[in-house]
Amino acid sequence: MSSYDRITTALNHEAGSRFPGLEYLVVNAQAPVFVYAGGWADIKNKRPITLDTTMMAYSMTKTFTAVAVLQLVEQERVGLDDTIDRYVSFSVPGADRITIRQLLDHTSGLPNPIPLRWVHLAEEDAGFDERRALTGVLEKHSKLAFPPGSKFAYSNLGYWILGEIVGTVSGQPYSTYVTEHVFEALGLFAKDISFTITDPEHHARGYLARISLMNAIKGLVTDRKFWGGYDGQWFRFKDHFLNGPAFGGIVASATAVSRFLQDQLGTPSLLLGSHVKHLLETQQRDAHNRLIPMTLGWHVGETATTRYFFKEGGGGGFHSEMRLYPSHGLGSVVMANDTEFRSTNFLNRHDPTFLSS
Repeated sequence: MSSYDRITTALNHEAGSRFPGLEYLVVNAQAPVFVYAGGWADIKNKRPITLDTTMMAYSMTKTFTAVAVLQLVEQERVGLDDTIDRYVSFSVPGADRITIRQLLDHTSGLPNPIPLRWVHLAEEDAGFDERRALTGVLEKHSKLAFPPGSKFAYSNLGYWILGEIVGTVSGQPYSTYVTEHVFEALGLFAKDISFTITDPEHHARGYLARISLMNAIKGLVTDRKFWGGYDGQWFRFKDHFLNGPAFGGIVASATAVSRFLQDQLGTPSLLLGSHVKHLLETQQRDAHNRLIPMTLGWHVGETATTRYFFKEGGGGGFHSEMRLYPSHGLGSVVMANDTEFRSTNFLNRHDPTFLSS
């Protein structure tokens, strides 16, 4: 049995038991190297996960947002070191000191309040007022956590504001711009990747293990309107969207995400010219010239032998992670409909098989 077959066999044993279901792909610039889809998209109705099943990508969205911003930088419509007061029409703490670069690399000083309640039901989306939600959060968190540029500290709020900037500069809503200039540029369709659930029959339900600490305390951190009940050993969340699409709104299959990874591995990229693509791959420094674990859109990781870029995303019902291994010319993505799925452990365990082959 080959090492690839062993991974498939192991995942077949785990899918539907250790986690409801998952999709896992490893790709090079030209083609998939390994693909897997298994388990259940819908446990109650025994609907299987397939390679075109969509899931919530959550914070993996941020790298796509960074690409949209860098496209506008490439077009000289945005300057990386411009302060954001040039682009926002609402009150943001420190807007005359925070730069676009600092939003991208999480050194802005903007706070990062826990965004557990920054969500709304899918059925509420048509009437949802995103700007009102954002300004409401900013009013409650009106002070910087530290001087802009002085250190790295993750901020969902910073990327939510970047989405507003993309909309202001492009003259299109953020989601429309990204759909046209990122998704469609890659030859992807709404059924593959979107900011809404375009095909409920090909979208996974999101779950949380019945026997888990998170399930025991869910009443403290989530509203009951998001609760969908139990399907066997799994608690099910109702379909929902994050209030800020730019920090966590993408709904996609792992196959669609892998197409994005292939573009980033390829030369030339369909999305970015060589100069700004280099910026997306360059580790940044804070104002004290200390390296931080970020590029202008990727987090930087390292094993004993391999440096890689990654973005993880997780929330109610789903957890995922995508990686690029530039020195190996490979990318990987795993998406699971399990809130507490440990994506980093999963990729650390399985990716080395492909890196060494």
